[in-house]
Amino acid sequence: MIKAAILTISDKGSKGERVDGTGPVIRKILEDNEYKVEYYKIIPDEMKEIEKELKYLSDNLKIELVLTNGGTGFSERDVTPEATRNVIEKYVPGIGEVMRGKSLEITPKAMLSRAIAGIRKKTLIINLPGSPKGAAENLGFVIPALKHGIEIMVGKASECARK
Repeated sequence: MIKAAILTISDKGSKGERVDGTGPVIRKILEDNEYKVEYYKIIPDEMKEIEKELKYLSDNLKIELVLTNGGTGFSERDVTPEATRNVIEKYVPGIGEVMRGKSLEITPKAMLSRAIAGIRKKTLIINLPGSPKGAAENLGFVIPALKHGIEIMVGKASECARK
């Protein structure tokens, strides 16, 4: 099973002023697709704290898939993509492109998402929207390809070509 972590980025959620409705939705999708959620945490929209948490999940816990949610919009406090960019070693543009492209079929507001994805060591980090509906839709668009990509990243698979 692939080890996964969910990191909810929310000022209000981290203070207990808002219930996280998105984390549990992500957890269900992951578990339904045979991922093992080993870590879940809510933290505020603080660049250094997000960076620290992403490094901890990758470097110390060796989580293979980290899904953030929240902090990908236009608000001054939305810094999740910047924090992610600061810690990744390889940018994976296709994931964000697919999420935005497929989401545009649902709403024109999808073009406003700044979500990115990338690899740090042997951890794939993907930014998802903060809303339960948006996170579920976006994860649904990319999850069919993730297992294979993660297996290649960690050295468990090597062939991408079809036979």
